[in-house]
Amino acid sequence: MIFGFEIDLQAIFRSLTPAIGRIFLVSVVALIGQQIISKIISQSLKIATTRHTGEDKEEFGQRIDTLSSVVTTTIGVVIWVIVLLTILSEVGINIAPLLTGAGIAGIAIGFGAQNIVRDMLSGLFILIENQYTKGDVVRIAGLEGLVEEINLRRTVLRDLDGIEHSVPNSEIKTASNLTAKFSRINLNLMVEDGKKIEDITKTIDKTGKDLNSDKKFGSFIAEAPHVLRVEELAKEGAVLKIVGTTRPIKQWEVLGELRKRLKEAFDGQKIKVYEQK
Repeated sequence: MIFGFEIDLQAIFRSLTPAIGRIFLVSVVALIGQQIISKIISQSLKIATTRHTGEDKEEFGQRIDTLSSVVTTTIGVVIWVIVLLTILSEVGINIAPLLTGAGIAGIAIGFGAQNIVRDMLSGLFILIENQYTKGDVVRIAGLEGLVEEINLRRTVLRDLDGIEHSVPNSEIKTASNLTAKFSRINLNLMVEDGKKIEDITKTIDKTGKDLNSDKKFGSFIAEAPHVLRVEELAKEGAVLKIVGTTRPIKQWEVLGELRKRLKEAFDGQKIKVYEQK
């Protein structure tokens, strides 16, 4: 007697004996199958995402591990649910009511979890396509900031004011990555009328070259800041377009130093310039 119920353990054991071998076989096959599927999925993801030019190898490996973990865990749950139902069937338990109940519960949960499913699908594509990753500066859902966390359900940003924003992945329609592979300097300077554009261009280009030769800032720069063209002509003077290329997320630091050096150079020549937005 167990908890007040008469239970014939010998009868239960006799009913289980013929099924033990099949249960063991099903469990072993499921375990081996899960391991094989995990390896296949991992290799398939690596092949499917071989285009990762410019992406750090460690970062690429972490992204593949995340994707593999998500997919294999989901498949593993499905496999072991099937194994459990098989075992219950082998020991004589009618699983039809369980399947019916699971179906009804699944429909109810499905209606209530549509947003979560959309978030997870969107997050999966963000990871697969490597639209952005932790440490990037992005503009998504009308917000801009540093990506502090990204998973299947949400992306966490922190803006310049230190405010943390949690964005559900399903709300991300367009993702603008400001630091993908490289970053750009894009500066417009208004030069007062009456000054020779050629001389001012030489000053700007020399300042950019000196910055590129700097021990600290030179390591951040891929292409020295320089005058690209005359962007606009106005009554007040000419607008010069200054561009350059930096390592990811270094453009603001380099641009701040460039502004400082240009100010010093133009003050020495008594030339007034104004930044245009």
